[in-house]
Amino acid sequence: MEKDLTRGNVPLGLIGFALPILLGNLLQACYSFADMAIVGRLIGSEGLSAVESASRMYFLVASLWNGIAVAGTVLAAKAKGAGDTEGLRGSVGTLFALAGISALAVTAACVAFGGPLVAAMDVPSEARQGAKVYLVVVSLGAAFSFGYGALCAVMRGLGDSTGPFVYGAVSVVANVALDLLFVGPLGMGAGGAALATVLSQGLSFATAAIRLARRGMIPGLRFSDLKPNLRECVTIAKIGLPAAAQMGMLNLSYVLATGMFNAHGLTVAAASGIGLKVNTAVAMPTWAIGQAVITMAGQCLGAGNPARAKKAALVGLAINLGMNAAMVVAIRLCAGGIVGLFTTDPAVVSEATRYLSICCSFNFLFYAAMVTFDSFATGTGNTLFAMVNSLIHSVALRLALSAFLAWGLRWGASGLYWGEALSPIVPCLVAALWFASGVWKKVKKEDKA
Repeated sequence: MEKDLTRGNVPLGLIGFALPILLGNLLQACYSFADMAIVGRLIGSEGLSAVESASRMYFLVASLWNGIAVAGTVLAAKAKGAGDTEGLRGSVGTLFALAGISALAVTAACVAFGGPLVAAMDVPSEARQGAKVYLVVVSLGAAFSFGYGALCAVMRGLGDSTGPFVYGAVSVVANVALDLLFVGPLGMGAGGAALATVLSQGLSFATAAIRLARRGMIPGLRFSDLKPNLRECVTIAKIGLPAAAQMGMLNLSYVLATGMFNAHGLTVAAASGIGLKVNTAVAMPTWAIGQAVITMAGQCLGAGNPARAKKAALVGLAINLGMNAAMVVAIRLCAGGIVGLFTTDPAVVSEATRYLSICCSFNFLFYAAMVTFDSFATGTGNTLFAMVNSLIHSVALRLALSAFLAWGLRWGASGLYWGEALSPIVPCLVAALWFASGVWKKVKKEDKA
């Protein structure tokens, strides 16, 4: 159901919109946990390292499209707020056309350069072949994942967060069932896990496309509209390319960080893979509220109500800080038990628990604030600021600081963990100052001119 977020109670509106996104994220986390548990227990540490390394690489390659999809959310939200049906139709048609073109490019790149990409990550030799197979197979489903991402981006911009949750649930159930079949009885290894992902994404894309067409969520949209339009491409690029660069650098930092972990041996590589999965799950509520802030800010600014957009950011900040504080306490109390779900290797359990004790602590409060303010910047259309702040977070701090602590100060793997923990502090402060300055209001006035 589409929601008009330009009116009504702001906290209830944010929470109501974010809840299906959060549930969908948690479902994805459950799938991710199940995937890691199935791979870890049926294949072993080699499988954990292969799947984690290859999935990070694929997300990096696909992140350019994910950034473009953010532009779809922003443009759909502003068109919704302004009641601009014609503008919505043009943006959506171009977005879907770009999804197909981008998917073909990503598939070709992964198939052609899968081996060198895996080698560049310094994946442990025991896991290298499995990582290559996973990367190539999962890239064959790029058209499904990109198309699904475009559909969900538009729906969220229009105020429908329930639909993407439903399709995500279908994907998760199918993915876990296929994982158990392909990795278990059929013994297909990492390639089986990748095939399960591709088939489940195809199912989600098909169900989402059918719903969009049957409900007529984009009035007047025709198949002939699904083609690149130069003016719309420029508009999408203006918003989407900085967001794409932001996501690209974020995922690149994770890929390079994974390479740093891999350099410390199989135990650290497997442990950090588990730790990153847990970190990702803990961050999902924050991302859900961030998505809600993007949509509400976009709709409110489209309707000419910047005061309500600002209130959405502040309410989102309060919610995120509260949730992250609770998550930190829960993770620190249950770290050992959580890690034990993925592996029975005592060395990996010990190392992953140490990772969580450092990386799931005070830093999550700074991370919550950073995500909230950066999401608000994206909702206003100022994706360039969000991109620059992400570069500070992911490159200047996560990578450079981690490398300095690990090798410069010779802290080893602990240095990588501390680099990860300290990285959100400075960008959080930068984003807070940007928000407080009110410069985003000036940007909005220029856009109107």
